Amino acid sequence: MLLSDESREEQEQQAAAAQRYREAAAGRRAIEAKLEAGVQYPDTPERIASRVNRLLERGGVPPAAAVESIHAEALDVPETLERVIGLTKDLQPWSFLPRGARAAATVARILILRNGLERPHGTGFLVSPRLLLTNHHVLPNAETARSCFLEFNAQVTIDNAPDAAIRFEFDPDTFFAADKHLDYALVAVKPAADGSLAGAKFGWNQLSNQQGKLVQNEPVNVIGHPMGRLKEIALRDNALVQRLDDFLHYRTDTEPGNSGSPVFNDQWEVVALHHMGVPRTDTQDRILRKDGQLWRRGVDSDDTIDYVSNEGARISSILKHLAALPLDPERRALLAEMGPESGLRQDAAVGPVETPVAPVAPVTPVAPAVAPAPAPQEAVAVVAAPGLAAAGAVRAAAGTHVGLSAPKDAFGGERHLVFLHGRSQQGKDPELLRRGWTGGLNHGLTRAGLPTVDPANVWFPYYGDRIVEVIGQHEALPASYADAPAMAAAESFAAQSEEGTYEQLIMEAAVLAGMPPDGQGATENLGSTLVGSLQGALRWLAAKTDVDALAIATIFRDVDAYLSDQAVRNAVLDRVFDEIPHDGELVLVTHSLGTVVGMDLVANRLPTGMKVTLLVTAGSPLGMNAINSRLTPPGTNRPGTVSNWVNAWCPTDAVAIGCPLEPSWGKLTEEHAVVNASDRAHSIEEYLAHPEVATAIDKFLARSTG
Repeated sequence: MLLSDESREEQEQQAAAAQRYREAAAGRRAIEAKLEAGVQYPDTPERIASRVNRLLERGGVPPAAAVESIHAEALDVPETLERVIGLTKDLQPWSFLPRGARAAATVARILILRNGLERPHGTGFLVSPRLLLTNHHVLPNAETARSCFLEFNAQVTIDNAPDAAIRFEFDPDTFFAADKHLDYALVAVKPAADGSLAGAKFGWNQLSNQQGKLVQNEPVNVIGHPMGRLKEIALRDNALVQRLDDFLHYRTDTEPGNSGSPVFNDQWEVVALHHMGVPRTDTQDRILRKDGQLWRRGVDSDDTIDYVSNEGARISSILKHLAALPLDPERRALLAEMGPESGLRQDAAVGPVETPVAPVAPVTPVAPAVAPAPAPQEAVAVVAAPGLAAAGAVRAAAGTHVGLSAPKDAFGGERHLVFLHGRSQQGKDPELLRRGWTGGLNHGLTRAGLPTVDPANVWFPYYGDRIVEVIGQHEALPASYADAPAMAAAESFAAQSEEGTYEQLIMEAAVLAGMPPDGQGATENLGSTLVGSLQGALRWLAAKTDVDALAIATIFRDVDAYLSDQAVRNAVLDRVFDEIPHDGELVLVTHSLGTVVGMDLVANRLPTGMKVTLLVTAGSPLGMNAINSRLTPPGTNRPGTVSNWVNAWCPTDAVAIGCPLEPSWGKLTEEHAVVNASDRAHSIEEYLAHPEVATAIDKFLARSTG
């Protein structure tokens, strides 16, 4: 029997899924052993902490349960974290049902027209006002998409009567992107005859590339059109079994026709794109029936196959693949409509960014996972610092952003809260950055039971545009490196290092991260032979911290540029000095390269008589000798202007490799090792959201009683 291209690909996908399942057997047995031993969520502490943070941020815990069981004890104990997740497994707020209905509205049945007949072909779901996501084996190319159409509302009503289905057509000429390995296809949907968009009628799922959406053994829910039937939902006896690099394995009831269905967590966030069941196979990779006999294609029905699991492509992997596609501005703009957490904004292809900006402060209500078509963003007023209006007007006219001031009496009139950012903030709106930082801090303050801070009461000096101006072309990653040859980029940065210290920074960071002196251990599990000590060190750092090698390479390039070029250094310090208060006391919160800039500031540039009541360093490289030896003055002597110093670091943060700082700098007021989400290990919002960090800051703020 001749197979169609779609059937052949489906067989290939099925064989690949079975192979992944077999290869993951050892990890699966380890997970099963933990479950048998009574571990409710056999996942890493980092992922469990990330999951809890997201649940608390997004209101995913029933309010009554939150008051009684979460605020009763500190959220830094593993058992407490797991109990928080357990609450969401056992109890759901009333909104679970209407939010599920809203999510279901975004799901459509895909039908194909062949030989004059309409046949069910798969499932898809809206991920923006104009884009729908399904499987590659459902829509392998634009030509197939032109032969298909969508049916929304292909379901029964509340009275169990068939609903009126609404049809839309695909528009692959406007947008079509697909990948066979991840088995996804992202296709544009034509507007209706009246010009309305599908997303405006049915809503759409806001995809997120952030972690914290699911841990192993948590429930998952699948909505689709199994066997082409009217829409169905799988809610019971389901859970994430195992997480692979690009795929999830989970238990749930699905059938053919569910291909392309969204896999949701209990907060109705999409965690995976379902693509098929994983069949049990024999030693010769042949599919087995439930009775143990060989399954015969064309003879046995699909429901006789012994499926051992279901598999879906991780949404974060799909978003990462989409971000790397070479697209024209129009298609990139379509991707940007998928929302701020997708990581697909129009400037996403410029290069690695240091810290994603939270779209809203975590203490405010968060937009639902299913959203209407986005409204135009409101303009943000930017306030110039007192006494700097003229200079600010000149910079604004030149197209650069201005730092933000705050009322001098915000914290009793004597102390000022100042945030000092790190690298790769060029072209960003300081107001949005300030809100993101404050949102992270308010999350931590809320978890600690403390009053929150108004973003308008925070000083935010901004040197992001200025450092790009003075570094010039060295700041922009060469176009030939845009497809991520991190090693070639690192070698280029090393060649440009004026003092030859770029390689010293990378090598020292790798040694501090545990790389053997001869570098041989770095070859383990890294997938290729090492070429040169610099590449070996960079690969070691990437493997140890789970941070992209190109991001690590560019972070240390920026630190090297700041420390090596006195003109860059002076320009940055001048800008920061101009945009901080010049009297009273500072509570100075610094991050990444900003911790190095901050150390220079407090040692050399503070106005006469001023002091720093509290210096906070987060994600800091100040534990590295290659940096300390180039400070002014060099060494590890705490500046006399700093009364208290709190450092926060994450073991998987590639920039904080030299931490803890106390072995180098002596006794600090406090030093905290924290657990950040692995894909946001260097994020300032993650650092500030920890209650111990937020509490340390609050301790030194003189709250106004007016």
